[in-house]
Amino acid sequence: MQIMNRKRRVWLVILAVGIAAAWIIFIKERFVMNELSPTVSFVQHHMTNPNGTLGTYLKDAPSEDADIVAGREALSESLGLWMQYAVAKNDQVLFEQGYDLLTTYFLMPQNYIAWKLDAEGTSHVTTNALGDDFRIVGALLKAADQWEQGREEKLATASDIVRTLTQSVRNKGYYVDFHDFANGHSPDTLSLVYVDLRALQAMEQHEMLEPGTYAKYESLLKSMPDDGLFYPKTFNVETKKYTYDDTINLIDQLIVANHLTATDRTPDKLIAFLKKEFNTRHRLPGQYKRSERIPAVSYESPSVYGLAILLAVQSGDPKWAKQLYNHMITMRSLDNAYPGGYVFDGNTHLFDNLFPLLGETELNKFLEKY
Repeated sequence: MQIMNRKRRVWLVILAVGIAAAWIIFIKERFVMNELSPTVSFVQHHMTNPNGTLGTYLKDAPSEDADIVAGREALSESLGLWMQYAVAKNDQVLFEQGYDLLTTYFLMPQNYIAWKLDAEGTSHVTTNALGDDFRIVGALLKAADQWEQGREEKLATASDIVRTLTQSVRNKGYYVDFHDFANGHSPDTLSLVYVDLRALQAMEQHEMLEPGTYAKYESLLKSMPDDGLFYPKTFNVETKKYTYDDTINLIDQLIVANHLTATDRTPDKLIAFLKKEFNTRHRLPGQYKRSERIPAVSYESPSVYGLAILLAVQSGDPKWAKQLYNHMITMRSLDNAYPGGYVFDGNTHLFDNLFPLLGETELNKFLEKY
């Protein structure tokens, strides 16, 4: 009997030690993940221009083509992602800084958002980018719902932008990729990465769109074909046909898949493929050959992992999200001169820092529910 009691006490001690160790690991992981990401500090100290705009590349370079971003030029894409991060992190001060950048530099007198500025904050383009506009408007509406301060002003700004989009950035009754406000030209293509259903839903809920607009674009994504795995790149608003790229960019696929999670059409095939690829290769190459389903490149993109984390979170899959996160942060701070940054060969693109930052932030919020 004494031997049995002794064994029971030993097992109880072992069990208690195991539980304590597991709890310590859990608390440590939760504490580390909820600290302010070092990527924020990297962006603020190394990717921010003197006027507060966000440079696209770490290294400066002259602009040789107005249609191609270079060096420290600033993008509306970056501003939208930064504003989304501020809302997700519940950082009102940071959001207000982004809002000031929007109204001071990016918002043109015709109430469209210039897609690109030079490092000094001057626009040399006369076009917008629909997906960036939707992202910014979505962030404005979330901020207006989240914080009372400045609510009416942000709603008014969002309404002005949406009104311009509806009046000018449409063709055949559909929003299209851009409008050239200098010559009045709009294309006949709508890139599916731009069909931001959550932003469109918020616009309709705030009565900035005609009733039924959201349902129209929801149907567009729900009814789009796939090739058995990958999604098309564009929808032609005149012919109503979808087109595919021969080389698939995973960033595009993941953005469309994240949009789809707002519907009842789940991106199961893509998720299953990505999980298999990650388990087999222990990485996700940035591009794939569509017909062969094999990598077209050897490089990895931090943006792919950030977007895949967002997809895992939207799909309610914390295990996969944490696997992706743990791999993603092995790519961070590799350059000792730029802690917190996803810097390779002395350079980086800003979205390769902002998408990972968004994924990390949403994962932290997701894990807090457990």
